[in-house]
This record gives sequence, structure tokens and C-alpha cells, in this order.
Amino acid sequence: MGGTDVGGSDVAVRPMTAQDWSAVHEIYASGIATGHATFEASPPRWEDLDAAKAPEHRLVAVDAAGRVLGWAAVVAVSDRCVYAGVVEHSVYVAPDAQCRGVGRLLLDALVASTEAAGVWTIQSGVFPENTASLALHAAAGFRTVGVRQRLGRMSHGPMVGQWRDVVLLERRSASL
Repeated sequence: MGGTDVGGSDVAVRPMTAQDWSAVHEIYASGIATGHATFEASPPRWEDLDAAKAPEHRLVAVDAAGRVLGWAAVVAVSDRCVYAGVVEHSVYVAPDAQCRGVGRLLLDALVASTEAAGVWTIQSGVFPENTASLALHAAAGFRTVGVRQRLGRMSHGPMVGQWRDVVLLERRSASL
């Protein structure tokens, strides 16, 4: 997965490894701190992420110096064979790398990776307040399926205890 000029610097996407965990953890924690990225209150341990996320679709974007700028990963939505081609993804970008095309680079690489593996649907849930993520997903070919109202309650941050809506997004493969 070659390098691309993103925001005036060379950025490459490559598989995530255990050595990336410190940076991935920090980026994940930064997203959680916004209150608009996830219901999770803290990042998981590496062992838990490693067990949950499909290894062939865990990616990091790195700059020319090797600094991790963002990450993406998927999890199967079900273990039933009829859903073998449906995954749910996460994408996070470091605060100082946002609005530079890193998220789009990661999503494009994730789409290529999953389609090569026969995945026909990538889905995600995004808080309606996360307008940057919604715009990124729309630009990458995701469509809004609907809004799941009052899906869950926040357990952390400034919105603790509040019910949150989640916009359900999906991208269907045009080639499968």
C-alpha cells in the first residue's frame, strides 16, 4: 500500500502491528475524549483489539518519519455464514492530522482490502454531531441507512448519562 501526498506530506497505509499500539491507543483515546466518536469510555488493551479486529483489515496511516497518523479496522457483524461479507469498521485520525486526507486514505485502503477479501458491505455507526466523520464517509461512497434513535447512553465525558442517536452508514461493493 504505497505512499500518497496528503496535506503536503508523504503518507502511506500499511498493516497495523503490535508495535503501533501505543500510537493507536493515543489516537483512540483522543477520539474518545471528544465525546463524539464512540460509546467506549476508554481504549481496549492491545490483546482485546487484536482478538476482536480482523487482522487482515487492520491498517495504519504513517507519515514519512513513520509516525502513525490514524488507523482503521473491522469486525465481523455476525458469525453466521450468510453475513460473512458484512463488517463494521472504525476509523480514527490523530487530532493534528485531521482535515488532511488521512481518513479518506485509510477508508480507501480499507475498501480495497475488504473488497479483495469478498466483503460486500462495510457499515458503521456515527454520532450525528460528528459532522466531519459523516462528510468523510459520504465522500468515500457510504450512504445513510437511517438513524437509530436513543441507541445508547454515554458513560463518560461531558454527555455522561445522555442518550445518543447513531447514524447507520453503509458502503456496498459495486464489484461483488
